[in-house]
Amino acid sequence: MPTRPLMWIASAILISLSHSPVVFAEASEALWPVVKEAFFAGKNIEPADFIRLEGPRRAESGAQVPVTLTIDKAPDAPDAIKKVYLIVDANPIPLAAIYHFTPLNGKAQISTRIRMETDSYIHAVGETADGKLYMTALPIRAAGGCGGLVDSDEAAIRATAGKMKVNLEEPIKFGEPNPATLLIKHPMFTGLQRDLASGGYRPAFYIQKVELTYNGKPVMHVDLGVGTSEDPYLRFFYRPDAPGVMDIKATDNEGKEFTHQVEVKG
Repeated sequence: MPTRPLMWIASAILISLSHSPVVFAEASEALWPVVKEAFFAGKNIEPADFIRLEGPRRAESGAQVPVTLTIDKAPDAPDAIKKVYLIVDANPIPLAAIYHFTPLNGKAQISTRIRMETDSYIHAVGETADGKLYMTALPIRAAGGCGGLVDSDEAAIRATAGKMKVNLEEPIKFGEPNPATLLIKHPMFTGLQRDLASGGYRPAFYIQKVELTYNGKPVMHVDLGVGTSEDPYLRFFYRPDAPGVMDIKATDNEGKEFTHQVEVKG
């Protein structure tokens, strides 16, 4: 993961872009060199057709933009992609998430929903165990997903934050990749939204990390940023070798932990 603080990186990008002649009428390739230098300074990133991104050409809502990431290499291959940075070039804070895969995924594919403040290219940058970087990009038209007004009951939000639903698609096949979906109830406040009552900015409040294990062994973990949509959604794969238990732990930026457990019977 990049070592420089995320907010410092975001500020550097915003300053650079404010002095750029780029017009934000549509997704612009001109933003990527600035973003790339902020996150991967001095590193070579090769375009790769084995990393694929899918999403709408124009999103209905910038607050809920569906995207699917697929790596056409098995997670246990010698040259497997171990983690993927999902970056929305034109967002105030570009890094939406980092997905860390393991052989217990069986298949490296993620479907999720992200926030987009304006039309932008989305870059998926995959990294191998030895540090080689590969990427693909997808332009999507969207607007208004990171800021706006928030009119909500703080106490009610916190009472339900962290509640999870997991669906294990059947029939479950042992020894093979199986799809599952995870939904976490959470507002994912970006820190850029204004409170309708006070007029001030609502502090950032978001799920920061999700860890999934099966029978005590890591399946995958995800580092989330405020570029992930409200009520984080994740469709992923896991490869069980026998009946057991899937454990999910989520941690927010205030240090609170939320847990959920699902029995896999087959």
